[in-house]
Amino acid sequence: MSKFLDFYKKVVETCISENSEQLVKFEKHVLKNGLRVILHQDKSTPLAVVNLLYDVGARDESPEKTGFAHLFEHLMFGGTKQVPNFDVPIQNAGGDSNAFTNNDITNYYSIVPHENLETALWLEADRMSNLLINQKSLEIQQKVVVEEFKETCLNRPYGDVWHQLGSIAFEVHPYQWPTIGKVPEHVENADLQDVTSFFDAYYQPNNAVLVIAGNIDFSDTLKKIEKWFGGIKSGKVPERKVPQEPIQKQLKRKENRANVPLDSLYMAFHMPGRGEKDYHAVDLLSDVLANGQSSRLYRKILKEEKLVSSIDCYVTGNYDPGLLIIEAKPAEGVALEKIEAAIWSELRKIKRWNVPITEFQKIKNKVESTLVFTEMSITHKAMNLAFYEAMGDAGLINQEAKKYQELKNTDIRRVAKEILVSENCSTLYYKAETKVE
Repeated sequence: MSKFLDFYKKVVETCISENSEQLVKFEKHVLKNGLRVILHQDKSTPLAVVNLLYDVGARDESPEKTGFAHLFEHLMFGGTKQVPNFDVPIQNAGGDSNAFTNNDITNYYSIVPHENLETALWLEADRMSNLLINQKSLEIQQKVVVEEFKETCLNRPYGDVWHQLGSIAFEVHPYQWPTIGKVPEHVENADLQDVTSFFDAYYQPNNAVLVIAGNIDFSDTLKKIEKWFGGIKSGKVPERKVPQEPIQKQLKRKENRANVPLDSLYMAFHMPGRGEKDYHAVDLLSDVLANGQSSRLYRKILKEEKLVSSIDCYVTGNYDPGLLIIEAKPAEGVALEKIEAAIWSELRKIKRWNVPITEFQKIKNKVESTLVFTEMSITHKAMNLAFYEAMGDAGLINQEAKKYQELKNTDIRRVAKEILVSENCSTLYYKAETKVE
């Protein structure tokens, strides 16, 4: 076993070393209609990935009409006049497709043999310009989304945690509701004019990033993109006017009771947005606290004190200022108040002393190895290039590892002292109303 671990360590170190010298190379083009195009060549794969990101997410919705970005993720597979079912020609071409929506973006991707790249381009261009939105397609997808809301949020234990936590952590910012929406009635009551207006506002070439990655020829691929997307007219995209969340100045608390197996504790701290200076420091702070069995909260509260059955810490990674969240489920007979007190005790320690250099370097290496292995996937590379271009610069993909490695242990203590304070915390006690047998 030790020989295997030594080998694994050497592989990771080699990958990190090579990655630090080899950048993710790409070409960027902008079509006349405003569509941003990123091309990345990888001759080692027989595949090509077509990733189309629309710069629209749940934060762009009206508080009275939420869940629309997620609804459109479904509507975009509803077909056009030319192609009644998007998936059939993709599958016939030997490929697969999927999509996801979050608070900031909506992302569609197809993976095909590189010989069939043009099929995927044609399909994406077709639904960008010819999506069939009628009463029948709307009603079908409304039922699907409402059923998903009920299944994941209303009928699943802890399913409404993000509704509960977001509503206390955010007062004005749209991050206060999850991607699926505030209530199912917002989607259920949407009319044809509502969804058509949403599509016309955001599903435009000048509000999108198209990334093609894989076994491609730059010149030939660009010609194909121009052929299928070049004739689509640009639209008038609304100016984004997201309200800025005021600085939280006092501890917020909420207790929610539901039919769940166990009590659960959630502590949310406001933190910098994805493109801000201290984002990476706070991200590493979350790893120091609860990433792996040697992390602070896991080692002390779970292994030593045995107060919890599970504990985790993570960041939401939003474009705008988001949250660092600590969540824990108690061991049998342990009150949430006792767990919360133990967590605050550990947070005070992280603010009092710098993380030892060896522990800190181990965390940084772990993050960098994760980045390296992620970039080995052509699909992930395509998604990340689109994500960073939507942030403002696809080249940011080549700066991530460096930003983590440049951090010092004093940075962790500094950001901990700034954000891990009671007045910046929103605490949710999610308590079991009745025990599930």
